[in-house]
Amino acid sequence: MKFSDMGLHPRVLDALVPLGYERPTPIQAQAIPHVLKGRDVMGIAQTGTGKTAAFSLPIVHHLANNLMHGRAVPRVLVLTPTRELAAQIDDNVKAYAKNVKVRTALIFGGVSQHKQVAQIRKGADVLVATPGRLLDLCNQGLLSLEWIEFLVLDEADTMLDMGFIHDIRRVIAMLPEKRQSLFFSATMPESIVKLSKTILTDPIRVEVARVSSAAETVDQRMMFVSQGAKRDLLVQLLNQDDVETALVFTRTKHGADKVVRYLKKNNIRGEAIHGNKSQPQRDKAMNAFRNGNIKVLVATDIAARGIDVEGVSHVINFEIPNISETYVHRIGRTGRAGREGVAISMVNEGDERNHMRDILKLIKRDVLLMKDHQWHLDLPAITADMKTVKTPPKEGAQPSNQGRSEHGRGGNKAGSRRNGPRRDGGQQGDGNRSPRPEGRRRKKKSKFRGAKPQGGDS
Repeated sequence: MKFSDMGLHPRVLDALVPLGYERPTPIQAQAIPHVLKGRDVMGIAQTGTGKTAAFSLPIVHHLANNLMHGRAVPRVLVLTPTRELAAQIDDNVKAYAKNVKVRTALIFGGVSQHKQVAQIRKGADVLVATPGRLLDLCNQGLLSLEWIEFLVLDEADTMLDMGFIHDIRRVIAMLPEKRQSLFFSATMPESIVKLSKTILTDPIRVEVARVSSAAETVDQRMMFVSQGAKRDLLVQLLNQDDVETALVFTRTKHGADKVVRYLKKNNIRGEAIHGNKSQPQRDKAMNAFRNGNIKVLVATDIAARGIDVEGVSHVINFEIPNISETYVHRIGRTGRAGREGVAISMVNEGDERNHMRDILKLIKRDVLLMKDHQWHLDLPAITADMKTVKTPPKEGAQPSNQGRSEHGRGGNKAGSRRNGPRRDGGQQGDGNRSPRPEGRRRKKKSKFRGAKPQGGDS
């Protein structure tokens, strides 16, 4: 199926040509026909699957067929959890509607409201907003939602994680009961199901397969390292000649700031982007990263939603996410547009090993392991007997692909058997002596088993 077969307005189709859109993604192919028919839709799809076009194209089609005369009033409301994602959606809607007289207004907190109010007063058909600032403007009497025909709730699970549930309910109470509602979430826990029932009427459920692997152009690697040694190891990795630009992920805002301060002490220019940063601070950091004025951007997962920077050579997981799909989205920010990229994960000796086990089960891909200052293909890599790096590699000992060339794609099978795990969790040997006879082996429980997931913030 092509977009030209979906019954979209000719002006919308014309706008897709320079964008290179020809065939819809799975979520678009499933959702667009139902939205065109006026049905409420509950979509389950990860970031990067084409959700924005899945709801934006049929909405722009509707506006093109039902243009309003005079000053535009808000007829479409798109709620998103973060400023960056809101800005990205706003850009996309403008691109899809460039041949249609449709105006948008971008509304989010952290900046002065004057420009946003001016946009609204000039007239806007589509509002793309974060909940807090939207409510502020409504409560000040500067914005009315009484003409809304479409409500889109994007990244619903993230919004609940960020504590927006009460704001969302207040916004919904301001909307007309007669409207078309579209609800998108990457996951569908019970809290999301309950929320969807308060928003949607007789919805069609569309779902695409979970994202399970990054592009083949991403070279995935990992190393075991004690938590205390991570910052020194990060400095050495970033000083490698092949690191042009790097996106470093932490699990908390406080952790991101600490990493940036440590990098600056070691003469590496970097900035942090997270929920505690004002919008001008975020914009300044993003522009410096895009322009090459800084080498490193340290981000939390929620703040990184909507970040799309070309030419990122490395993604470094300073901390391992406890949701496997998050890992896929992180490393997918390198190796784009046919370019090669490198993703390195720094796995501590605690619960991060359990998270990495889950990630490996999901991606089903080879991941090089750092041992003895070289990269080796030696999977399954997450085992209780792997040596943890207590200190960073020695000065001058640079990681390389030597392990891949020595052992090839098949890995060091003999070494894996000699040094691999026993089923009972113990060690067979150290590679320099014969393993004990079977009857003399002593059972040893892994100290990493049963670790609880860590929490995180944005």
